[in-house]
Amino acid sequence: MNGSGDVSAIFRTLSQAHLVQIGLIVFGAWLLITLTTRLLPLLANRVSGRFRFYLLASVPVLRLVVIIGALLLTVTRVIEPTIENLMVSLGAMGLALGFAFKDYISSLIAGVVTLYEAPYRPGDWIEVNGAYGEVKSIDMRSAEIVTPDDTVVVIPHLKLWDQLIFNANDGGQNLLCVADFYLHPRHDAAQVKHTLHDVALTSAFLQIDKPINVIVLEKPWGTHYRLKAYPIDPRQQFHFITDMTVRGKAALIEMGVEFTNMPVVSQLPA
Repeated sequence: MNGSGDVSAIFRTLSQAHLVQIGLIVFGAWLLITLTTRLLPLLANRVSGRFRFYLLASVPVLRLVVIIGALLLTVTRVIEPTIENLMVSLGAMGLALGFAFKDYISSLIAGVVTLYEAPYRPGDWIEVNGAYGEVKSIDMRSAEIVTPDDTVVVIPHLKLWDQLIFNANDGGQNLLCVADFYLHPRHDAAQVKHTLHDVALTSAFLQIDKPINVIVLEKPWGTHYRLKAYPIDPRQQFHFITDMTVRGKAALIEMGVEFTNMPVVSQLPA
């Protein structure tokens, strides 16, 4: 058999029934993906704790399963379902797509690695290349995060290969928050430390079973206090930091402690 005969033997003669089946497969896959990407996040926003992260993390996994299943069902209706035909078709398709969409394919592969290694999941607070926000969705090519300023940032999974990824809560509800205070060196450090500890302890946003730490750093310009604690929910992190900062500042002013400023380094040449 000649080359054209070999190629034609791979593909089926598509009947009207095959075309209808392929259309139903595509429609069914689109419907399942739409339902999972809309209903599961809505359900996750109604619950809190670790179960919320499990629901959000299941969205990209279910999407990948549906896409792979739809592709396999479609391929078996286009070509004769033998091992040889499948290997030839998939090899030719992979070679063509590899040359045409090298970076895109790399992002897709990174997306599969992301689903397996899970360096970030929906619900995680991550920072990549200076962009910090909550992961809202993970697609096959990229992840979408929403920053504290309500800006959507699309991060290609390709960044996974050569960028540092900072994950603040790593699939859980424990996210460390830090409130900074800069004080004049002449004060009672033990009393200030005790006061700041009480400020965090009495916050309505505090996750009570996690530790509270007050770190004291002496600098040439003064004393730097870092009040560290965990909010009940990672989404409360900015309210928590604000609450600790406002009430901590009020408590220190009531104590008569003097604040200081970090010196601005001059950019002028010597």
